[in-house]
Amino acid sequence: MSFVDGVVTRIPQPFRALALRHRELIKFAIVGGTTMVFDLAIFYTLSLTILEEKPTVAKVLSGVLATVLSYILNREWAFKNRGGRERHHEALLFFTISGIGVLLAAAPLWIANNIFDIRAGTESLTTLVVVDFVLNYIIGNLLQMVFRFWALRRFAFPEEYGTFDTEDAADELEEEAGRP
Repeated sequence: MSFVDGVVTRIPQPFRALALRHRELIKFAIVGGTTMVFDLAIFYTLSLTILEEKPTVAKVLSGVLATVLSYILNREWAFKNRGGRERHHEALLFFTISGIGVLLAAAPLWIANNIFDIRAGTESLTTLVVVDFVLNYIIGNLLQMVFRFWALRRFAFPEEYGTFDTEDAADELEEEAGRP
């Protein structure tokens, strides 16, 4: 039994059925959290060192690297029961959708820096770090997450293989865990 299945068996009903019904969204969110931490580490490493004057460039670079990791995790785990396209076509769609997502995530930072010139009046490094975090990882990631989940299911991984019965899955998990 996988780690995730073990966790699901410990969720009390009726929440277990809800978790099983929305398993793709939950896995997508876990992949997103993982890649967000990866993105965050790269962004701050770049924006606080060699790209200090170009935070939008740092965000786009960190977003591209996080997107590669995201493809691998989403393809092999979150959407492993979906497909409907040849792998190269699926990858092209994934990276196109994710590229749009990277731009959506960078948009609040770009607007703040290029329209409102937020860096010009800010002397404190702490303030810049907090502002960048809110713009990138709260507002920007929410925008891209909603768009990407919808677009990936609709275009990159359109077909679900087999049917999924929440009650049967819950019963199977309980049997594997040895619980009544």
